[in-house]
Amino acid sequence: MIKRSLLLPLLLVAGGLQAQEPAPDLAKAKTTAETVCAGCHGPDGNSPISANPKIAGQHEEYLYKQLRAFKSWDGKPPERENPIMGAMVAGLEDADMKALAVYFASQKLQPESAKNAATAQQGQDIWRAGIAAKGLPACAGCHGPTGAGMPAQYPRVAGQFTEYTEAQLKAFRDGVRKNDPSQMMQTIALKMTDAEIKAVSDYAAGLR
Repeated sequence: MIKRSLLLPLLLVAGGLQAQEPAPDLAKAKTTAETVCAGCHGPDGNSPISANPKIAGQHEEYLYKQLRAFKSWDGKPPERENPIMGAMVAGLEDADMKALAVYFASQKLQPESAKNAATAQQGQDIWRAGIAAKGLPACAGCHGPTGAGMPAQYPRVAGQFTEYTEAQLKAFRDGVRKNDPSQMMQTIALKMTDAEIKAVSDYAAGLR
């Protein structure tokens, strides 16, 4: 009886603390998006520039993870070294990043399209089946048959700029980008030629 009487207040306190987590300040996030983020990603996350990713409709968990990766925490170097993004997130607190992730995830993506018909079949083959002879897994295994990805694990890549996806795959392959869990993307990209990367990137742009 004594143990139960002690346990109940502890559970109530824990539940109360959990309930006190503030809701994301979406009004502030919208203002930040329309001022700080708009120049590169557009006010709604639909970037007008192929060098910068479209983040509208991206998974909230993935956006939050990437925002944190660009910032130095506790004096440690950021997971993703990028002078521009490093400057953009320098003044953001964790709560700001969470709110921005929620805001951009709620926006509607204006997708790109595949442009290279000559490599469409090669891109589709790699996406659906990989290349067994090279031990290259199918992209669909993690990002899904339509490129929708999986929240908290794999990003949506459908409708993304061909140029951006291509640049990121090469960055993984060259060790420039290395914030992927267990070096999964680095290992995969190392098995791909420039032509294969370009083909699958263009194919992904046309997925819906």
